[in-house]
Amino acid sequence: VQLQASGGGLVQAGESLRLSCAAAGLTDRATGMGWFRQAPGTERDFVAMISWSGDSPYYERSVKGRFTISKDNAKNTAYLQMNSLKPEDTAIYYCAVVIGGTYGPPFLANWVNYWGQGTQVTVSS
Repeated sequence: VQLQASGGGLVQAGESLRLSCAAAGLTDRATGMGWFRQAPGTERDFVAMISWSGDSPYYERSVKGRFTISKDNAKNTAYLQMNSLKPEDTAIYYCAVVIGGTYGPPFLANWVNYWGQGTQVTVSS
């Protein structure tokens, strides 16, 4: 599976950004697609995940109500709409695909099978 991520950038607090991630390759056994993020000196943490069929989204508590994950099944592309961004959202965001297993929480970085190249999101105060 190859993941091509796009989006990200530098915004001010309260503004919005949208991340995209297109998957190509052996996706027939994929069960979930989503994003993790990693700030300097921290571990890579779960942000949001959606089932491969494009339903049952899950969110990390601090982004729930501000971020929305969606998926275009025809394009095998997931989107992360990030609204009301805060400085603490600043991190490198990594697209992730999980292969096999049963879809559902918890979503741990160690269980991710494929990672995108990472995209920087910086929110200034």
